[in-house]
Amino acid sequence: MKNKKIIFGALLLAVAIGGFFSCKKTETNSTLQIRLTDAPTALDQVNVDIREVHVKFSEDSIGNDGWVNLATNARVYNLLGLQNGVDTVLANGTFPNDIVKQIRFVLGPNNTVKDNGVVYPLTIPSGGESGLKIKVSKKLALTLETLVIDFDAALSVKKEGPGDYKLRPVLKIK
Repeated sequence: MKNKKIIFGALLLAVAIGGFFSCKKTETNSTLQIRLTDAPTALDQVNVDIREVHVKFSEDSIGNDGWVNLATNARVYNLLGLQNGVDTVLANGTFPNDIVKQIRFVLGPNNTVKDNGVVYPLTIPSGGESGLKIKVSKKLALTLETLVIDFDAALSVKKEGPGDYKLRPVLKIK
């Protein structure tokens, strides 16, 4: 009888220890996917040369002051081809669950608009240097997190004179 009590006690202790360690919080990763879409505008084309996408997490110890490069589908995007529910994968990467604070698009020099069949350069003040930033504050919790960014060309492109177009980006998370 004494052996049965000892075996039962040891078994109960093993179950308690197993339950304690199974409740231990494990760190999981999320795959963050950045998608791009646009709202309609009267222009024929709005072409934006996106070279890199970076995200900044709440934890600044990741490197580069918290900025991390995503695997980016770098190319010139005609924003007007991304309307009416159409979007495209712009960048992605896998990270430990954290809070995404900001997203930055680094742009190249090949930015244009097409207005009434004529192509004009699209000037982006400081776009190639500091990039276009959007504040997010999104906690990565799922294995796949998708953020759709609406690059509103209608509000972003300003005609400042004959053939003089400037991009003052209006970016929204959808």
